[in-house]
Amino acid sequence: MQLEKIISISGKPGLFKLVSHLKNGFIVEDITTKKKASISNSSQVSLLDNIAMFTFDKEVPLFEVLENVAKKEDYKPTISHKSTDAELRSFMDEVLPDYDKERVYVSDIKKLSQWYNLLEKAGYITPESFVKSEETKEEESSITDKIDDKKSVQKKEKAVTPKVKSSSSAKSTAKSTHRKMG
Repeated sequence: MQLEKIISISGKPGLFKLVSHLKNGFIVEDITTKKKASISNSSQVSLLDNIAMFTFDKEVPLFEVLENVAKKEDYKPTISHKSTDAELRSFMDEVLPDYDKERVYVSDIKKLSQWYNLLEKAGYITPESFVKSEETKEEESSITDKIDDKKSVQKKEKAVTPKVKSSSSAKSTAKSTHRKMG
């Protein structure tokens, strides 16, 4: 099992596996319930493999942070995301000792803990899940390109959509055109 196709969808709880790409969106599967659903191109989607956590000298990919947690916990569940702020900070100190305490918020640590536990419960946290094959890297690149294309199209659509104020002459022209066609 690989983690490269696991995504987070803004506004939806849990994590999802990308199943297929559609013309106007994606088919996803909830990793815990295995229920499939389609999401539109307008959904805010983040591949877990594209997320990183700040340290003082670089950004560490979430993939590596999850691997650190898995090794620390011997591939078993970790601290609950509902733990106290002090417990979560202590957990983060063990998992990523040089993390930037000013740029990594407690809410980020909660999300890390919650995502790890969801992935572990769904069977994605194994020693093999942290090994990337060449084929997986190519698939991941293809998926990332499709998501990036979707985002650029969304930006263009937002930029191109003009705001038109209707005037009384435009309304009367529209009415007379409608009568002629009807």
